[in-house]
Order: sequence, then structure tokens, then C-alpha cells
Amino acid sequence: MRYRQLTTGSLALGVILLIDVLRVWLPGIITIFGQAASTPAELMGAFALGWFVLALAAPALVRRVGARPVTVAAAVVLAAARLALTAAPGGRTQLWLATAGLLAGLVWLVGVATDTDRPVPGLALGLAANAAVHAVLDTYDLVWRGDRVAWLLSAVAVALFLLGVALWARPAPWALPALPVGPGGARAWLLAGPALLLAGMVALAPAVAGTGTSYLVAGGGVASSPLFGLAPVPVAVAGFLLAALTGPLRRWGRPLGPVTLLAGALLFALDRGDLLLPAVLLTAVGLGACLALADNTDNAGGADSADSADTAARAAGRRGYAVAAGMLVFALGAVGYYSAYDLGYPNAAVPVVVAALVAAVALAARPVGRPAPAPLPPLRTTAAITALALLAPLLADGVPVAGNRDGPPERLTVVAYNIRMGFGLDGRFDLAGLAAIIDRQRPDVVLLSEVDRGWLLNGGHDTLDLLSDRLGMPYVFAPAADPVWGDAVLSRWPVSDPRTLPLPVVGAPTGAQALAVTLDLGDGVRTAVVSTHLQPPPGRGPVVQARAVADFATGYAAGRPLVVAGDLNTEPGDEAFGQFVAAGLVDALAAARPLVTSPADDPREQIDHVLVSPGLTPGGAVAPRGTASDHLPVAVTLTLPPRRPRA
Repeated sequence: MRYRQLTTGSLALGVILLIDVLRVWLPGIITIFGQAASTPAELMGAFALGWFVLALAAPALVRRVGARPVTVAAAVVLAAARLALTAAPGGRTQLWLATAGLLAGLVWLVGVATDTDRPVPGLALGLAANAAVHAVLDTYDLVWRGDRVAWLLSAVAVALFLLGVALWARPAPWALPALPVGPGGARAWLLAGPALLLAGMVALAPAVAGTGTSYLVAGGGVASSPLFGLAPVPVAVAGFLLAALTGPLRRWGRPLGPVTLLAGALLFALDRGDLLLPAVLLTAVGLGACLALADNTDNAGGADSADSADTAARAAGRRGYAVAAGMLVFALGAVGYYSAYDLGYPNAAVPVVVAALVAAVALAARPVGRPAPAPLPPLRTTAAITALALLAPLLADGVPVAGNRDGPPERLTVVAYNIRMGFGLDGRFDLAGLAAIIDRQRPDVVLLSEVDRGWLLNGGHDTLDLLSDRLGMPYVFAPAADPVWGDAVLSRWPVSDPRTLPLPVVGAPTGAQALAVTLDLGDGVRTAVVSTHLQPPPGRGPVVQARAVADFATGYAAGRPLVVAGDLNTEPGDEAFGQFVAAGLVDALAAARPLVTSPADDPREQIDHVLVSPGLTPGGAVAPRGTASDHLPVAVTLTLPPRRPRA
């Protein structure tokens, strides 16, 4: 039993390190290897898929060289890459370090599979523990922090993993006896990749759970700062682990797990913010139950079936190819889902199809009369990981509070910034850089574009919540592409009456919207603010969307002072820009023109703008230099109209 526990723990630690590497590698595809919306999505997809296809050769390598030397070598490379990424300078160095870690991780998985017929306890523990740690870190991973604590914790995780691998390769006397490896396990290993995809996208995604909570706080299709945004994470972790570790239900109960998983995936596919939280919880429980169904169910006969070296080798090969194929499913699902936002095809079916695959494999597994004893005590293991996850809501920062007790101000400083999901030009998640460049402007209100609140492709961060905490400004968020991608307004002043308008697609692949809120400046003084990010159709300007935003904004303001800002993807003098002028709005940055904002390292285009109603007087417009995004922010101070004396 000790050997089983050792291999389970080592597998779990390796899964944690591999997910950490993926959270660096996946964003690197669209921030370093290529650029979203400019580099062809087909080229970025081919780069991503190529490494997973290459990993299909790993079973043959293991068979020729031997499982233990290949597995140990791959584990060392995975561990070294994970540790090195904490200090990587960004750019190509970071991308190739992450790529080396990814490929090593895939080869390591194949090597472990050849010698392990019951992977579910280790896989489930790794997925759940990674989610718990990700939540405790408030979705801001150790690899991006780079401080002493991050180095220490990373080094401890790597050391424990390598120790487990060493003991697996050459077991100590106290770790024996090792149980014989049965001929099964291929189905369970096949589910490793699909389970990783569903866990990262929804089931065990703390940022998605937190975003779902924020929708329930605000209602009306928008989201706002929640008090305990990560509170659902321990529930999802506990449900997943209990379902995975306690064993499958018998007879009539067998379909419950697959049905629950499909129900959660369908809710997620509906792209509704108010359904995110039930989607997370259902998918977590259903995924755990499906893994339990596949765990050791095709090992009938145990060691007696492996009556020859040839039989054992064939079984090991099947498990190796199964996990390599499952990880290829992960890559295909991730590329297929996220490429849609560049190529414009429907992607809602992707999580449902992956969930259906998991359900089908789980239901097809043959149940055995007496399952093998669990290598980990289910209740104690679940309690320990859930207790870790419970630290997330307990350690979370309080919700920033806006106030207007000092009465209406004479001026408002407005910042508009396309933050590119939080990634700087070097491809590193640069939360500190974003917060610093915004905070230096001493803003009263911040309008953000390209806000990501949990895409697996971008590392699963809730960038908006992290920025809100750093700036001390509560937020309102509205979805554009899907419920976790859109635009936001952060304000030091109380906001009310949030409304969102989905904009016409007109051939643009990525969705767009306009978010309107009202700033309550005290003593009955109110100002309307609209945040948007126009998406031009190929080869044309965003004229139709600009007209829709201008009409929506002026109608919402209803004569009150109005600010419209964001990445408008149009230059002054263009037809789309003229739609705002025709609606009576004034270019608040006109006195500082030309005020170029894109690309950030060599700005040539004026596509980020602030437009205001005539009663607001702009001054001090700037575009501060920085590389925390691929755009520069724009900032301007607006003098409010003089207040009319009360009768």
C-alpha cells in the first residue's frame, strides 16, 4: 500500500507542475509565438497541436529505452522547466522553456502510464490540489510572482516531486511490496486529457467560479465585485474529489455521473453568466464520478491476467498510447474552442462534445465485483484538500468600497486601457505593471478592454478581480465574447443602473458590447460612463458598431454629462469615428493629437479614445508609455459643468 500511495502522490505532484507549465505555455501561443487577431489562428493552432502529436511517439520511445529511465529523465526536465519559468525573462526564452516543460510532461505521463494501471486517485488529487492552490493564490500563480515566497514554494513542490520519482524508480525497502500492475487502466488514462480540459475550463476553475458569483451579485447580465467570490471553490473541490475517490455507484446509479457532467457542460455552453456557478458545480461532481467509473474497472483478473512479459508489454503500450491520445484531445479541444474567437465559427459544442466523450468512456468501462482498495483514504484526502481550498475565501481581500461623502468633485480623471488579458509585450502576466501605470494617473474611473476572467487559454486568471484589489476600486463587468471575456468599469465613486448592449457582429469574429453605468458623485450629481471595445469586420471599419454605441450612449445619458471610452479600433477622421462626432460627442484627446497608442513598443495608431459630451472640459490628455499591454492607456482630466444653485 505504501508503494501505491507513493506513486499516487508522485503522479499528483507531477500533474500540478504540468498544469503550472500549461498556464504559462498556453498564453505564450497568442502573446509570444503569435498575436491574437493578427497572426493566423491556423498557424498558432498548428504550433500548439504539433507538440501533442509529437508526444504520440513517446510510447515507442518508452518501449525501446525502458519506462524508468525515460520517465525519470522527463520528470527532471519538467521539474527544471517549471522552476526556471519563475525567473524567465519572458519572450522566446519563456516560450521555449514552457514548451520543453510541456513536452517533458507529456513524455513523463506516458512513462508513468506504462507502470500504473490505476491513475485516477493521482490524477484527481493533482487536479483538485492545483485548483485549491490556484484559489488560495487568488488565481495569481507562483510562476508570475517571482518573489522569495514563490521561489520557496516552487522549490518545495519540485523537490517533493523529484523525491517521489526517485523512490518510484528505485523503491526504498519501506515502500515495498509493490502491487503487480494489471493489464487494464487504458480507459482511465485516456480520460486524463479530457478531464484536464474540462477541469481547467469550468469544473475546477476558481476564476470562473468567482466570476459566476459576481454575476449573481449584480444581475441583469452584468457582474460586480462580490464579497466572497471564491466561496464556491471548496464546494466544487469537495464534490469532485469525493466522487472520484469513493468509487462508482452501482447498477442504476452508474449513469448519474455522466448525466451530471453533461448537464454541467450544457449549462456552460449556454454562455450565460448567471449559469456559470451551477455549471461549475455540476461539471465538477460529474467529472469526478466519471473518473471513478473508469478507475480500475477494466482490470478484471488483476495480476493473473498478466501471465507473460509480452502481455504486460502490450498492456503498458495501450496505457501509454491512451494517455498520449487523451492529451491530444485536450489540445484539440482547447485549440478548437479558443480559435473560434479569431475564426468566427460556433464553439459552444466543444465542451459538450468533450464531456460526452468522457461520459461514453466511463459508461463503457466494465465494472468489477470487488474494486481494488483505494491508495488514499477518500474522506480524509477530500477533507484535507477542501480545507486548503477554504483558505481562499478566508484570505481573500475585502471588496473595495466606493464613496461620495465628500460631495461632487470639480474634476474627474478618466483612464481607458486595453489590457490584453493582463499580459505584457514580453508575454509575462504583468499585473504589477498594469496596476502601476493606471495608479500613476490617480484615476477616478477606469475603463478596461480585453478583460479576461478565467479563460484556460490565458492561464485561468481573474485579471479584473486582481486589478480591482490592487487599485482599491470596485468594478462592473459586462460580457462580450462570452461570460468571462469583455469590458469593465472601475470607479472610486458609487455606480448604479448598469446596462449592457450586445453590438452587431457584422462579420467580426469576436463579440463586442457597450457597458453603461452611472457615477453617483454626490448631492444628486450624476455622470454617465460607457465602456466599449469595437471589433471591426475584416478589411473595414467598425462603422455599424460605432453608430450603435453612439445611439445607446446618448440615449442612456439622457442629457447628463457623458463619457464614452475604450479601444475603438478607428482613427480620428475615419467614418466610424465620425459616428460619435455626429452624435454630438467631442474628442477629449484632441488637444494632444497625435496621441498614438498601438502597438505599445512602437505606437503608430490612434485607436484608443475618450469622447465626451460638450459640457465636460478636457485637459491634460496623455498616453503614458509602458509595456504591460500591447496598447498604451489614455488618460484625461475632465472638468465637470458648474453646478446650478438650488432654488
